[in-house]
Amino acid sequence: MSVFPMIRVAVFGLAIGSLSAGMAAQAAEPAQPAGDPVVARVNGTEIHRSDVMRTIGSLPAQIRQMPTEMVFPAVLDQMVNGKLVAAAAAVQKLSDDPEFKDKMKVAEERVIQEVYLTRAVKARISDDTLKARYKKYLDENPPQDEVKASHILVSTEAEAKALIDQLKGGADFAKLAKEKSSDTAAAAQGGDLGYFTHEAMVAPFSEAAFAGTVGKVIETPVHTQFGWHVIRVDDRRKAPPPSLEEVRGDLESELSQEIVAGVVADLRGKATVEEFRSDGTPMPKDGGK
Repeated sequence: MSVFPMIRVAVFGLAIGSLSAGMAAQAAEPAQPAGDPVVARVNGTEIHRSDVMRTIGSLPAQIRQMPTEMVFPAVLDQMVNGKLVAAAAAVQKLSDDPEFKDKMKVAEERVIQEVYLTRAVKARISDDTLKARYKKYLDENPPQDEVKASHILVSTEAEAKALIDQLKGGADFAKLAKEKSSDTAAAAQGGDLGYFTHEAMVAPFSEAAFAGTVGKVIETPVHTQFGWHVIRVDDRRKAPPPSLEEVRGDLESELSQEIVAGVVADLRGKATVEEFRSDGTPMPKDGGK
């Protein structure tokens, strides 16, 4: 299926439904870099490569992740169409039309809100703020116990018991896992499942693994919906905490939401606000009806 229809819809939606995003992009437009080629001319108006790349950067993630050479022609084509539509609108002097002016007021208000709140957030998030939030995150999310285990998965209890007998006799666990296990992904690693928390595995498997002795094969096969497991416990540890860089994005998002809520609450606290029902009658206070 061609991606062009999806890209056309996305670019068209960006053009007519996201005026504030477009205005923000124009306000932050960088100087054209040296060597930034002209990739189209529409009645003499130039479109540069950087213009197209900036538009691509504003599109949904599923499009941004596509190869540039796949996306570029369709985005450029829709930008050309946009220039033609804008020129036709200019001929009709739509910039003087009341509908246009009303929509521009709404767009301008959204943009100025975005700029104000973005600056408020940036002014309040520092390295120290992030480090403090990271410490709080670690305090609220203490390291969990983890077990490292290997297993051999077979379809019957009799097969599992026979494998345990072989292991007791000195057979190599990794070799048997590669030869006998129906869990092909783990079998390729000699049965190694790596480290996991109690909640990461189905209950019977986790209960057996966490109760087992490090370095030992559990003597009783464990049955789950996947089959019969021969389990060896390889290690125990406390899960290492994520680094600040690994959770930075989540922490910044969390802080941003709190800052925006605080800024808005502060503004409301200093303002006189009257709210009314849709019929114009006074809005009840304190949740009354």
